Amino acid sequence: MSSKKKRGFHMKESELLCKNGCGFYGNVAWQGYCSKCWREVCQKSRQAQIESDALLARKIADSERAQSSQPPPAQGAETLAFDKFGEKKKQHSSTRSKAMKTFFGKTAKSPNKETQPQHPPLEKKHSSESQRAMGDFMEFLKMLNRPAAQDLNKQCRFFVEKVQRSTQLNIEEQSELVQDFYAAIGERIKTHVAFKGSSQDQLEGMLDNVEKIIMTRLYRTLFCPPYTDDEQKDLAIQNRIRRLRWITPAMLDAVIDEGNPRVRELIERAQTDLIEVNSRRAPIDKLACIVRCSQNIFKIINLSQEAPASADDYLPAVIYMVLKANPPQLHSNIQYITRFANPSRLMQGEAGYYFTNVCCAISFVENLDAQSLSLTQEEYDSYMSGKATPPGSQFNQPICNGLKLMYANLASLEELRGRQDQLMKNARELQGEMTAWRDSVINQVDDVLKNKPLIIKRCKVPAGLDTEISSTSLNLPAPMMPQVVNK
Repeated sequence: MSSKKKRGFHMKESELLCKNGCGFYGNVAWQGYCSKCWREVCQKSRQAQIESDALLARKIADSERAQSSQPPPAQGAETLAFDKFGEKKKQHSSTRSKAMKTFFGKTAKSPNKETQPQHPPLEKKHSSESQRAMGDFMEFLKMLNRPAAQDLNKQCRFFVEKVQRSTQLNIEEQSELVQDFYAAIGERIKTHVAFKGSSQDQLEGMLDNVEKIIMTRLYRTLFCPPYTDDEQKDLAIQNRIRRLRWITPAMLDAVIDEGNPRVRELIERAQTDLIEVNSRRAPIDKLACIVRCSQNIFKIINLSQEAPASADDYLPAVIYMVLKANPPQLHSNIQYITRFANPSRLMQGEAGYYFTNVCCAISFVENLDAQSLSLTQEEYDSYMSGKATPPGSQFNQPICNGLKLMYANLASLEELRGRQDQLMKNARELQGEMTAWRDSVINQVDDVLKNKPLIIKRCKVPAGLDTEISSTSLNLPAPMMPQVVNK
């Protein structure tokens, strides 16, 4: 452990509580308030805005009333002509509107309607995750008495249809709608006669299963909606974490012994749990992944220092795990849990404590600078640019075999790219040399031809012996023939 204390790493539990002093856990997304106090603050601000808008509307109405009480100016022929023109235009638009309504209305009849085939209405297909969640929900309802199961199924089905129809609401209004449903279901379970006689475990399981079924069904509608900036923030924090991969546990005062094989195995599990958050649909399942990740982090700390872990040791380790895993859609998942999880789960208990620390870790990563790591600005800039590597970063590599292979392939591709660039450079140099050599040869030939022009003369062809004899005009005797002499 380093003797220097870093700023912003060690947080007491009191710093994680709601700043309103209610005793529940606060949240960075709720500006330090718990969900209950945050809703009260939002309602007060909304009520103040409504009163301000009403006051402004009254002022405008009073001013218009005062203007209408004044005598109108004299209107001439142009004003009357304009009124007739406006009335005529209004009648024309009314006639056109009626024609369009008649054309597109449900009562419009086609002349050959009887001959047209009647197609059955298309049924909406659910995803495999929704079907699995519905199956689990039905299995849970079988353990309840019939009136309670029917009422719970009816309430959930009606609420899902209501949210799917409420396309005009923004994400804050949809979040408030879901939170109001949780409160209404909780009150209904406690007071309605259909749930009388249910055990405490069944009552707690009802809220968990209700949250799981409705949020699984509404996941595509409510997770990272296109009318929010969640996607842009996801990309920003993902790029930010990629640039901070050089950070070591020692820089964060994190008690993590990466040289221990058992610790490396637990780090891999914690990373997997953190990445798995994005594959879950219900907030309760996402929180369960965070809880498993945190439990593995405490095991890592225990093995690294061979002593029980404290809250001060936990937060630096969470920050390092977030930097090492770089989970996808991190901001969207945190916002999704904050907006649509059961507030009682985030305000207290093990899941609420772990989730609050993860939110603090993300906030720290977004605002991390040289002073936070006790580095000089020159060192920080050199590490961020990749010009230098901090000492002790030999273990700061991905542990998962798949990630190792991916980074090894990326390194090989980078090396091949460098070799290809060098090969292209050498080819261009060779091409330049060949062009220069060709030009020099051409110049030399031109110089030789210029100084010593080439004169072409006819070649003398030597004649053969037979040709000379046949071409002469001499009358030579016939060649002598061999004769046989008798003895």
